[in-house]
This record gives sequence, C-alpha cells and structure tokens, in this order.
Amino acid sequence: MTLPRSKKLIGTLCAIGAAVCYGTNPLGALNLYAEGMNTPSVLFYRFGLAWLIVSVVMLFRKEKLRVDRREFRTLTSLGILFIFSSLTLYLSFHLMPAGVASTILFTYPVMTAAIMALFFHERITFATVSSILLSLIGVLLLYWGDSGGTLNLWGVVLVLISALTYALYIIVVDKSPLAMSSFKINFYVLFYCALGMVIFALLSGQPLMLPPTPKAWLWVGWLAVVPAIMALVMMVYAAKYLGSTPTAILGALEPTTAVLIGVFIFSEPFSLRLLIGIILILAAVTIVVLGKKR
Repeated sequence: MTLPRSKKLIGTLCAIGAAVCYGTNPLGALNLYAEGMNTPSVLFYRFGLAWLIVSVVMLFRKEKLRVDRREFRTLTSLGILFIFSSLTLYLSFHLMPAGVASTILFTYPVMTAAIMALFFHERITFATVSSILLSLIGVLLLYWGDSGGTLNLWGVVLVLISALTYALYIIVVDKSPLAMSSFKINFYVLFYCALGMVIFALLSGQPLMLPPTPKAWLWVGWLAVVPAIMALVMMVYAAKYLGSTPTAILGALEPTTAVLIGVFIFSEPFSLRLLIGIILILAAVTIVVLGKKR
C-alpha cells in the first residue's frame, strides 16, 4: 500500500530531524567538558535524566517492567554494549576533533554488514566488499592530516571500538527474540548505562560531579532530550512512514551535523582531505544500505 504524501513528508522530516539530533552529541559534550565536567559525569547525567524521562513515559503507557531470564540476559548484554559504545566515543572527544570522531563512528553500518556476512552466513556481496574498502580508505584519509601529521591513534581506536560495539548492539537487537516496546528496551539499557558510569567513575578515580552552573544543567538536559529522547521518537516515525532504507541514508546527516558543529562552533580544522574522507565513508554506508535493500 502506498503511503499518502503527507505521511512520507512526515517520515522524511523525522528522519532528517533524528539524524541532526544524534549529530548534536558533540555540542553538549564539549560544552560540558568546557564547564569542567569529566566524561563519566557527563554520561551519568545524560543517561540518568533520559532514564527518568523514559520511566515517566512508561508509567503513562502502563507498561510492565517484568522480564524473564532470557530477556534479562539480552537486556544486560545490550546495556554493556551501549556503555562501551558511548564511553569510548565521549572519551575520544578529548583526543581528536569531535566531528571527525562522529564521522568515523558512522562506519558502524559497514561493520554490521561485515559481521553479518562473517558470522551469520549472510551472502558476501560486491556492495559489502566495496563499502568496506571505501570506509577503510575514508578512515585512513581522516587519520593522516594534510600537514603530514596524524590523528591521535588512541582516539581513532576508541572511536572504532565505539562503532564496533554499536554494530554488535544492533545485531543483538535484530537477532534476539525481544518482544517488547523500544521504550521498555531503552528503560533497561539507560539504567545499565547510568549504573555503568558510576562503576567507571569509581574504577577510574574520576568522581561524579554535579553540573557546576545553570548552563551546565542546560547542556545535560540537551544531551538527555535532543540526541536521546527526541532522536528515538523521530526515528520510530521515520522508519514507519518512510522506510528503513531511506531513513538509514538520511542518517548521513548525523556526522555531517557533528562536523559542522565542530567547525563553526568549536573552530575545529576542516580540509579537503577531511571532506573526501567524509564523502567516502558516507558513500560506503549508502552502498551497503542499498545493497541490503536489494
């Protein structure tokens, strides 16, 4: 059945909105770092506030929290994967430009396709191989700067770990038999993430600290609402009214938004090599998404 144009328009706007919202992660994170907050504190308040919002939504939806043992194991696995994905990405912001980090992170659809081909016996197609090669070239171009220098190696490793764990997160969601709403899944995942930040703070010797100013609280609210709750809600409507393939392609606006924020707000460097690297990674993702559709 063909959807009315109005619903397609709503789906398109929601897909664009979700991608742009996700891409504003550096905006909140870098401003909170400038306020003197450490990484576990930033993520703890982001996840904690988002968890409270989801809890209120579930209360109004009258959803039950009970899960069986199999669901508990799956939700725990998802929580651990999301902890590593978020923590490594936010740590990388200390070591490299946030826009570049967000662009390298966008290799996760390519990693997802490669893992599905290697471990779940999905057919290895020309689209998969070519997308892997393009993304590798794109990452290498981002790694080697125009002036002959390179990005911080540990920063690149952290972002690649973030992309890999997020790819695994997507695969677990796809392959697991979870029969529950996205709100219920996120209720548990966000709780695990907030708890994980408390544990990381204790192990790393970085105590959790309250946002020091009203401005810092504003940015905490931004991270909890815009790149988390708003993006989640709009993504649901985008997938419903527009379809997964065009939604995934419009997701390319996520790293684009992060790069623009980095360049124009935080004066991060921008060069032709960076532009080509971004284009190659976005092309790789587009190829793998279109190949998956076929």
